[in-house]
Amino acid sequence: MQNDIRLSRLRGLRPMVGDTPLVSVRLRYRGRECRVHAKAEYLNLTGSIKDRMAFHIVRTAIDQGALSPGDTIVEATSGNTGIAFSALGAALGHPVVIFMPDWMSEERKAVIRSFGADIRLVSREAGGFLGSIANAETLGRHLGRVFLPRQFDNQANVRAHATTTGPELVAQFARLGLTPAAFVAGVGTGGTVMGVAEAFAARGIDAKVYPLEPAESPTLSTGHKVGKHRIQGVSDEFIPSILRLDRLAPVIQVSDGDAIIMAQKLARELGLGVGISSGANLLGALQVLERQGWNTPVATIFCDDNKKYLSTDLARTEPVRPGFMSPDVELLDFETTLAFNAAA
Repeated sequence: MQNDIRLSRLRGLRPMVGDTPLVSVRLRYRGRECRVHAKAEYLNLTGSIKDRMAFHIVRTAIDQGALSPGDTIVEATSGNTGIAFSALGAALGHPVVIFMPDWMSEERKAVIRSFGADIRLVSREAGGFLGSIANAETLGRHLGRVFLPRQFDNQANVRAHATTTGPELVAQFARLGLTPAAFVAGVGTGGTVMGVAEAFAARGIDAKVYPLEPAESPTLSTGHKVGKHRIQGVSDEFIPSILRLDRLAPVIQVSDGDAIIMAQKLARELGLGVGISSGANLLGALQVLERQGWNTPVATIFCDDNKKYLSTDLARTEPVRPGFMSPDVELLDFETTLAFNAAA
């Protein structure tokens, strides 16, 4: 009976996950007019692209018998994944324990608590993100009836984007009379870039997929954690096992300050209230346009909204530094293309 209730709840939640609009932003950069096409992922159930992955992991785990009624969901996260699992846990009747680095935004922590989850913060001295993962694994061994999503290692993460995000992009581009030639997105788990690359390949689309990282913390480029940065949700101190850099285009870097200014401009000039990683993704797409041509159909992701960053530098004046791209970006207009259940 409990399982029937969970399946019923999943059916109720499904229309609120995925099938997001494609926002085509028209802009001028250093005299060149161009377009960047971004999926509005902040319109998902809890406000981020992580709802896709969390929903698919939970549904797969229930189908395979790995998540039974009453089990506790335990995950390490930088925030959005924890929010997504906390909401799903509340809807499906699963207790949720979230381990998270203590320097993530206060809004992230508050939203996780609002869903009734138990949040356990981990300081840099206690291991930061790697310490959060170790604590989740330890609790999983000792608590008993536990489900560990292991988002950084779980292929269901990749499949979520191979079966939803990627196909939606292809369908929406087709309605614009286009075929994606490139895709760029910041890497947290790597699930988005790997899943979109898989979806493109399955449809015979020869598009380059670029992973993006903060210039201040080039973990993907160096193979190990370097420095620190302010683009929450990406570059989490290590290279995830599901990320295969050998199957992707070269890594693109964006400064966190540049990303902050770009996100601020999207909100103030177009009314698109997006988070810091979304600003980074737009700037990454501009770098791709510089490389591949200004008329290249380039896709990216507006990962989440700005509401989870109001206690961070996104809500403060960011100084412009040499080499920043955002001061040279003039936002002109945008159009929206709906998904219409493209991946159903």
